Formats: sequence, structure tokens, C-alpha cells
Amino acid sequence: MEDKPKLDVPTPKLDELEKGPWPSFVTEIKRAATKSAMARDLVRQVEQSYNDRVGHWKHGGLVGVRGYGSGIIGRYSGKAEQFPEVAQFHTVRVNQPAGWFYTTKALRELCDMWDRHGSGLTNMHGSTGDIIFLGTKTEELEPFFTELTQKGWDLGGSGSATRTPSCCVGPARCEMACYDTLALTQDLTMEFQDTIHRPAWPYKFKFKMSGCPNDCVSGIARADFTIIGMWRDAIRIDQSAIPEYLGFEGFDLRRDVLDKCPTKCIEWDGKKLSINDKECNHCMHCLNVMPKALRIGKDTGATILLGAKAPIVEGALMSSVLVPFMKMEPPFTEVKDLVQRIWDFWEEFGNNRERVGELVTRVGLANFIEAIGLEPNPYMVMHPRENPYVFYDVDEAAE
Repeated sequence: MEDKPKLDVPTPKLDELEKGPWPSFVTEIKRAATKSAMARDLVRQVEQSYNDRVGHWKHGGLVGVRGYGSGIIGRYSGKAEQFPEVAQFHTVRVNQPAGWFYTTKALRELCDMWDRHGSGLTNMHGSTGDIIFLGTKTEELEPFFTELTQKGWDLGGSGSATRTPSCCVGPARCEMACYDTLALTQDLTMEFQDTIHRPAWPYKFKFKMSGCPNDCVSGIARADFTIIGMWRDAIRIDQSAIPEYLGFEGFDLRRDVLDKCPTKCIEWDGKKLSINDKECNHCMHCLNVMPKALRIGKDTGATILLGAKAPIVEGALMSSVLVPFMKMEPPFTEVKDLVQRIWDFWEEFGNNRERVGELVTRVGLANFIEAIGLEPNPYMVMHPRENPYVFYDVDEAAE
């Protein structure tokens, strides 16, 4: 095992976080501190924070690069005289490649730039998806940004802006992908550049793209606008591949697949597997367990969900289905038109620091979908009569 880096200042509290079987962020900060003065003072300030049981950071401040209103998160030390190297410790968000695909050359290029202009500390990746560069001084922002953009990179979103769209690896590495998440992410990033770089919304707006219902980017719990790959025809079954699974030691088809189907739509008569696709809720369990025998359908697209967020201001929200199925093919006009209608309504009626999901809760789903031009759909509610969002006119029903 590699020896842990040693510093010339005692850090007993931080040392505790290096114990145990798991990698520690403390070790990485200490390693950076052996060659970075900013990282060295960071270690000292964080140790002080644990001793005082107070976080000594001050957030905010008008700091950024020319022409951009987002991408830089201002951070200042509340103990600047004691730890002068982190008096300014700004964070820079850089727009990551779709699917987080890098060459080693690109990674070295990024790290070399950050060693020249910042602390050398990175977070690959932040919860939004961006490349996170932790810790630089105000005077280094413009030189770093100039070098970054000359190499073909760009800043990501922060503040009340469209956040950097992110996606799973999609068809590049996954046979379950129902649409090209990489192409859509690139398209949305380029289409909505201005809203990423220049905050204009009541609050943040996050895109996340998952190629299938496994939702590997967890968009259903974290994104305002989630696009999850879906198929609307039958699951393809290769009956000849099933005996291979039956021969696996410890595998029990009934226990491991049939009994775990949430809608009990799979049957096995000892010779043939059958699926009642009308009852299938696309949970992905059977496909994940038996990928050689079961495949997604051929009529693929995506389900659009809206409104997830973490518990800030109001409580946490999970996404709700907005469009049960939409084809996802370039130039993605239909989904971009839908996004624009949502933004138009949110921009006019949203309160300050109110996410889209909170707006829908406040005005009601019926009013919201009418305003953005969608027809009511049963898939928008989980249980009939328990979610009385959608109503009909008695006279219209009589006709």
C-alpha cells in the first residue's frame, strides 16, 4: 500500500478520516499539499474547522469571467489572516464531455492547467456532472478561462441558470440504451448555451439523460427535466438462451426473476417464457438479470419526467411523468419545443428560488399542462382518484 503523505503540521482530526478500508479525500488533499501552498492552507483550515466545529467559509461575492454570469462559485475564507493562501478559494465548473468520456491526453491537459492556475484539487465529478476545479484566486480566473477555452473547453452552469446537461454512457457502452443520450446531451448543450452561461431563471434548471429505465444518472430523483429511454412494444425474448441461465449454479428462475417482477407479468411453463407486455411497468429487473435472453423492444424513444429536486426551500421531490413516450431522433425538435414552453411559463409565473416542480405543485398540474399545451394523460398520476389533478368538463363528457 502506498504510504500516506506526511505534512509538517499536525492534523489529528483529519487523520481520523484516513482510517478504515475506504479511500479518503483527506489523503488526496494532503498529497496535493506537498506541492501546493493553497492545498496546504486548506488542510490547516479544515483541521481548524473540526476543532472549532464551525465551517470557516464565506460563500458568494461577484466573481466570474468576462461575458459569463455562471460557472464560477465564489468562496472566501473566514480566517484569511490565519490562512492567507485560501483567502480566496473559488470553484470553477467546467462542462464535461457527454457520458464522461476522456482521453488520457485530455485529462493531463486539464490537470496541468489547474496546477498552473489553481490548487491542483479536482472533483471528478460534481453532483451536477461538471468537472469541478476546487480553489483558485480571483486574479487567476481570467488567465485560466483563456487557456481553457483555447483548448476547446467551456464553463458549465451555476446559480439560477440551466445547469450543465449530463447523461449516461448510452449507446457507446450500453446495449440497453433506447436513444442516443450522447447526441441529445451535445445538442441541448449547444442549443441552450446562453441559458447555461447567463442566469435568467427563478432558480436552477437541471437536465439529465438516461438511456433506459435503469436511470444510471439518477435523474428521476435529481433533475428538473429527465429524459429516460423507453420502448413501447414487446420485450424481445430469445427462448434458446434461457437454458444457459437455468444451468447457472444458484440461479432459480422463479425466485430470481418471476417472483421479483412487480406486476407478475412473466410466466414460465418449464419450456417457454412469456411476458404480458401490457402489464409490464419497465422496471428493468428481468432484462438486467437475463440480458442474453431478454432485450428491449425495437420501438424506442423516451419518457419525459419533470420536477425532481433536493430538500432545499421546500421538501425533496421526485420526478413526475410529463410525456409517457416521445421519439428521440435528431434534431430533437419536439423535446426542445417542450422545454421552451416550460421555460416560458416558469419565467413568467415562477417565484424567486422556486424550482419547476415546486411551481407545478403550487399552480396545480392541470393548470400547468394546459399552459404548456399538453393533453392530460393517465400516466401523469400514480393512482386514479388519489391524485385529483386532472378534471373534465361535464358538458364535454356528455358530448
